[in-house]
Amino acid sequence: MGRFVSHKEFMEIRKSLRKERKKVGLCHGVFDLVHPGHMMHFREAKNMVDILVVSVTSERFVRKGPGRPYFNDAMRLNFLSEIECIDYVMLSEGFTSDDVIETVEPDVYIKGQEYQNMEDDITGKIVEEVELVRKHGGSIAYTEGQVFSSTNLINNALPSLSEEVKKYMKKFCKFYKLDDFKQLLVKIQNLKVLVVGDAIIDKYTYCNVQGLMSKDMGYSARYKQEEVHLGGSLAVARHISAFTENVTLASIIGDEPDVHSQILNELSDRMYLDLEYSKEWKTITKQRFITINEKRDELHKVFSINNLPDIVGIDDGLMKRFEKKMQDKIGGYDIVVVCDFGHGLITDSVMSVLQEKAKYLAVNCQTNSSNYGMNIITKYTRADFFALDQKELKLAYPSYNISEEEALVNLCKHLKGKGWLTRGALGAYSAENGKIYDCPAFVLKVKDTIGAGDAFYAVAVLFAAVGASAEETVFAGNIAGALAANIVGNREGIEQVNFLKYASTLLNI
Repeated sequence: MGRFVSHKEFMEIRKSLRKERKKVGLCHGVFDLVHPGHMMHFREAKNMVDILVVSVTSERFVRKGPGRPYFNDAMRLNFLSEIECIDYVMLSEGFTSDDVIETVEPDVYIKGQEYQNMEDDITGKIVEEVELVRKHGGSIAYTEGQVFSSTNLINNALPSLSEEVKKYMKKFCKFYKLDDFKQLLVKIQNLKVLVVGDAIIDKYTYCNVQGLMSKDMGYSARYKQEEVHLGGSLAVARHISAFTENVTLASIIGDEPDVHSQILNELSDRMYLDLEYSKEWKTITKQRFITINEKRDELHKVFSINNLPDIVGIDDGLMKRFEKKMQDKIGGYDIVVVCDFGHGLITDSVMSVLQEKAKYLAVNCQTNSSNYGMNIITKYTRADFFALDQKELKLAYPSYNISEEEALVNLCKHLKGKGWLTRGALGAYSAENGKIYDCPAFVLKVKDTIGAGDAFYAVAVLFAAVGASAEETVFAGNIAGALAANIVGNREGIEQVNFLKYASTLLNI
C-alpha cells in the first residue's frame, strides 16, 4: 500500500532508492474518482518500475470548472494510499506536475495512452513536463489499458451537475464537440479588438459584522483587510486578452498614481493601453464592504459607496480629443466592444461615432444604483451583438404584458443585431432571427456574482464575432459566467485554458 509523503520526505527517500538502484516511476493526475481504468494504469505502470509514485493535483489547482474536484485532497490521497501497487502518494501544489517531477526525478514518467498525441492536450503543458523529465534523465512511457473517464462518471453518477444541465448537455453534445470550440478559438486569436468604456476600480473591504450600533441602527463591524481589483472596461479587456493578443483598451482615467501603476502592472503586457488622463476627473472607484461565510466560502455585501460626482461629466477638451481618436482609429478593428456603465465616457456624440464607424459593434449598456433609469440600452440604434440582464431588459420594455422572450426579440429588431439575456440562476437566453435559445446555469453554488455578467459578455461576443451559432455563443458565455462567479470580484480574468477545461468537462456527458 502507498504511503503519503511530503516533498521534503521523498527527497531523502530518493537518495536511498538511488543507492539501491531502484527504478522509480511517476504517475500524475487529478484522480477525482478512481475507476477500473486507473487501476489497470497503476498496475501496468508498476510492472515497468520497482517503485511507483502517484501524485495528485491539489484541489485549488484543478481546472475542470466550478465544483471540481468532487473529492477533496485528503479523500483522494487516502484512497490512493490504499492501493497495493502504489508505493508513495504525493500532493502536487501547481497547475502542472513540475514540482513533483523536480522532487521525484522519475526514471519513467508514465501517462495513459490518451496522452500520446500531445497536440490534444488542452493545457499545452505536457510537452514541458516531458522535457523536464528528460532534463533529469528520465523517459516517457504510456500504458495501454482501457480508457475510462472520471469526468463522465462524475457527471452522470454523482450530483455534480443538476438534472437540468445533464439533460441540456446530452442534447447539446449531439451537435457540438470540443473540437468545434477549439476551431472557433483559433479564429478568435486573429481578431483585432477595441474595447471602449468606463474604467472602474473595485475596492473590496473585508470585515466582520459584530451587530448593530448600541445607540443607532447602523452596523458595527471590525476591519479585516482590503483588495483592489480592475473592473468595468478594464476587466472586460482582460477577459478578452486571454483569447486574442490583438486587444486595445480605450478609456479615460484620473491622474491617481496608484491606479496608473495597477493598470500598467496588470494589463500592459496583455494589451495596448490607449488611455487619456484627466487632472479633473477621478477614476471611478466602487468600494464594497464584505463579510465572508467561511464554511460555505461565500461573500455577502453589507453596503457600498462610490466616488461618482453629483453631475457626471468628463472635461470637454478631453472628451473632444477622445471622440476624435475614436473617429480616426475605430475602422481599423474587426470588432468594437462597448462597456457603457453610464459613468460619463460614452456620451451621445461618442455613441454616434461608435455606431457609425465600427465594422462590428458589441454593446453592453449597464444599469446600476447610480444611473438607474438613465442608461437604457434602447438609446442605441445599432448593435451587431449585445448583452444585458433581466433588470436592464425590463427598463427597456417596462410592461407586464410582454415576456422576456418577446422583449429580447423586440430589442434585437431595434438594434438590428443578435442578443443575449443573462438570467442569473436561470441561465441565459440567446436571440437570433426571432428565435430564442435557452441555456441553463451550469453552477448554482457561487462565491461572488460581481463580474460574472462582464465575463459572459466578453467571451460570448468573441464567439459570435467569428460566426459561432447562437447555441455555441450562449454555451461559451455561460461557461465564462460560471467561472467568473467562482472568482472573488474581478480579482483575476477568465483564462482560455480554464475555459477549455470546463468546456471539456461539460461536453463529457
